[in-house]
This record gives sequence, structure tokens and C-alpha cells, in this order.
Amino acid sequence: MIIGTGIDLVDVPRFERTVTRTPRLLERLFAPSERGMRIPSLAARYAAKEALIKALGGSDGVHWTEIEIASEPSGRPHFVLSGSTAAVVRDRGIDRVHLTLSHDAGLATAFVIAESLPDARPAVTPGAAGAGASAPGAPALDAPTPEEVP
Repeated sequence: MIIGTGIDLVDVPRFERTVTRTPRLLERLFAPSERGMRIPSLAARYAAKEALIKALGGSDGVHWTEIEIASEPSGRPHFVLSGSTAAVVRDRGIDRVHLTLSHDAGLATAFVIAESLPDARPAVTPGAAGAGASAPGAPALDAPTPEEVP
């Protein structure tokens, strides 16, 4: 069941001007592993964090640096959540968080779907692979569940 969705769009040149003018924003918005990325990738990650907050229905208990966007070897992005942010996601009954990112033509965008799976073990645990990871025995991120297969 879908718990929430979120989408965000970032103007990359405006984002670049903002972080150039206020360099400490990088420390406030991004995990250490994200800070050295190119501006378009940072803008897409900022959009992903905003989209996640929208999918959650608000930012209570959510901290920017506890939301990390990592990539699988294939390049597919996923969230790695920690601290109170992981607890907020778990407490809201969310088992999976799907993420897609894009940046082109001076814009960066992200789309998030927060999902609760019936009778699934939670895939979100503090310090684990994150909300985008699969729990043992749970279907892969985009694999249809038995209820979805005709």
C-alpha cells in the first residue's frame, strides 16, 4: 500500500549560487559521503531529500544529514537512513521507499514513493542498508508481489 508520494524540482544554477554564497549549507544538508559530488548530483540529492519529506507528510524528526542517497553498482539510487530519520520512517509504517533521480538542462528532479507491504518484515532499520534495501525474504524493490500478479 502506498503511504505517500513526493516530488521535487531544483533549479541547478540557483542551487549552485546558494551553496557558493553559503558553503556551510553543504554540511547542513548532506552526509559526508555526498559532499564532494558535482553540483547537479547534489541538486538531485537535495530534491530527493525534499521529496522524501513530502512523501512522509512532514519533517518532524527528520534530519537532512541522516538521509543519504547512495547508488547501487548499477547506478540505481536508494536511500540510506539513520538516526531519528530511520525511526520516523519505521514509526510511520513504511517498509520500502522507492527513489528515482534525474538532472538535465539545468534542472534536477526526484520522485519518491513510500510503501507499506502487507505482512512484510520492515526493510528499514537503523544502521542497515536503508529504506531502499530489501528485507530478507521480501521481494526486490520493483518486483511485483504475489497480490499484484494476475
